[in-house]
Amino acid sequence: MYLSNLLNALPIEQKLIASAAVVAIISVGYKLLSQFISRTGKRIELEPHALNGVRLVLRVVAIMATTTLLFGLWELPTEWFVGTSALIGAFLGFGSSQTINNVVAGFYVLISQPFKVKDYVKIGELEGQVEEIAINYTNLYTPTFNLLKVPNTLVMNSRILNITHEGFIKYTFTVGFDHSITNNKLMEECLHPALEEFHLKCEDKQLRKPEVYLDSSDRLGKQYLIRIFIPKGEAKNLYVLKPELLDRILENYYNLKNAQH
Repeated sequence: MYLSNLLNALPIEQKLIASAAVVAIISVGYKLLSQFISRTGKRIELEPHALNGVRLVLRVVAIMATTTLLFGLWELPTEWFVGTSALIGAFLGFGSSQTINNVVAGFYVLISQPFKVKDYVKIGELEGQVEEIAINYTNLYTPTFNLLKVPNTLVMNSRILNITHEGFIKYTFTVGFDHSITNNKLMEECLHPALEEFHLKCEDKQLRKPEVYLDSSDRLGKQYLIRIFIPKGEAKNLYVLKPELLDRILENYYNLKNAQH
């Protein structure tokens, strides 16, 4: 009670200084706690998705604590708070509805868990490794080696394919050939040798040998599915190894074509 009366008696200049101090102290405390949580999470090998959730809760608590202390310091009445909230709500409703939708969608993504941090996913036409699920955005580490912020409304309204299972990324891509070479010859002299060479060279970066399947065949040519298996959370290796495997396959194919002439 004494502290409250003392704060209320402060002149405006000192209240401004006190407000700045509150924001600064909570900001520093938030950063220190966030760093501590990150170090502790790595030490005890906490699941990245759980670590992301703890950071998000800490962020919300910091915002709530700052808001409560500032309202108490400036003696803002409940009626003013309600009226201000209504005005802010109307402003956000007209000018920033997308932001509000992203926040709501963010909580939906966190609760429904269509994917977790470090999962490799395809969200509509986008794909990449999930690095963080924030309130507004989901951050993807993309095949272009960039970090893409995807609005959570887009996540919620898109078709999601999670290709991370049993501790590794099961990534599938297609390769097409014409009918000038038979299926058996393609398998025996092009695809299987390329996969075997690739596996022996990159064995330390994979969990198992790549696989190949005939996917479809029509009058124009044949399509094959190639599956490679990369440990979960190592999308960078996927982005490097996939082109390397494709180069090996195409090199074998062109050598086979040239040998026929």
